[in-house]
Amino acid sequence: MTAWLLLITVLAALVLLDGFAGFYSVERHGPGKLTGALLAVGLVIASPRLGGRALPVAACALAFVSLCLSFLLHLTMWASSQAMGFAEPAALVWLLLLVARRGKPSWAAAAVPVLFLAVVVRPVSVDVRQSTTIMALLFALAAVTAFGIGLGTRLLLVDRRRQAAALRLEQRTEFARDLHDFVAHHVTGIVVQAQGAQVMADRRPELVPPALQRIEQAGSEALTSMRHMVGMLRDADGEVALTPLAGIGEVRSLVEEFSAVGGARARLDLEGTFDDLPVEVTTTAHRVVMEALTNVRKHAHGCTEVRVCVGRSGDRITVRVSDDGRPRHVSQSGFGLKGLDERVGLIGGSVQAGPVTGGGWGVEATLPVSTAGVVA
Repeated sequence: MTAWLLLITVLAALVLLDGFAGFYSVERHGPGKLTGALLAVGLVIASPRLGGRALPVAACALAFVSLCLSFLLHLTMWASSQAMGFAEPAALVWLLLLVARRGKPSWAAAAVPVLFLAVVVRPVSVDVRQSTTIMALLFALAAVTAFGIGLGTRLLLVDRRRQAAALRLEQRTEFARDLHDFVAHHVTGIVVQAQGAQVMADRRPELVPPALQRIEQAGSEALTSMRHMVGMLRDADGEVALTPLAGIGEVRSLVEEFSAVGGARARLDLEGTFDDLPVEVTTTAHRVVMEALTNVRKHAHGCTEVRVCVGRSGDRITVRVSDDGRPRHVSQSGFGLKGLDERVGLIGGSVQAGPVTGGGWGVEATLPVSTAGVVA
């Protein structure tokens, strides 16, 4: 606001300066030059309220009026040097900057040449000599500079909007991955518990109601996660923030829920401190454990024990999940491990999965504690 008031003050001072210099005192054409200057300053004042189409149209019309006045001065003031003036060219230069910065491309392309011509022609409209030619060159330099600043600012804003759109798309994609992983985890647990309830229905019917309660709880958690993430994906206008969906504390809950379902027993070992970790690291560690436990339920036949180890050593976090089951055939076209590898790679980490010594399957991820220098 202060810069805007300063600009208006400078233009008003230039109008007064031109008047004191006698640029508006020429008989017949003085009032016309004063009117042109006031129109130019008035359009600058009104420019913030003009849109991307109205601004270049109004600026082009003003520049055309200025060219007509220059042509009229050329016809009737052969021996005079009173074609000069600074208020009108200064206002036209500012309008040139604004048109290049925020005018619609098609309209700006038509307005910019007319504005440039109106700025440069006025000094030499009456007589072409050394002084007027130098002034025309100075005006041309000012016009080119203004156009460059306006165009550069426009390209910078376009690039920022493109980056913001790419970031929103990336974040929505990330939330879609979250949606897949969370729902897959809960749904897999529901399937396992339902299968267990069917087996217990004939042998131990008293265990069926607790199993149904656990199924209901897992279904409610899946629906809550789905509503939360789908709501963010639908928010097309606002910024989608990367929220701390889970951390090291939630890893313990994952392991406890896995053991509560029945079947294999899961054990969690934590080594080191995890209080000062970035959200990206804690969320990714949670994701590794969740994906690994989901794969154990799906593919580890005859598994009796799962060991989850999360340790911190220096600037690295190691997450290791291993089981003692016999791996079933795993489809290579699935999104689980592939998505996990992409997620870990986003923060500069690495993940490996394969058979472990003594039988079973293991997933190990190494995550950097600091992700400041990582380009996602």
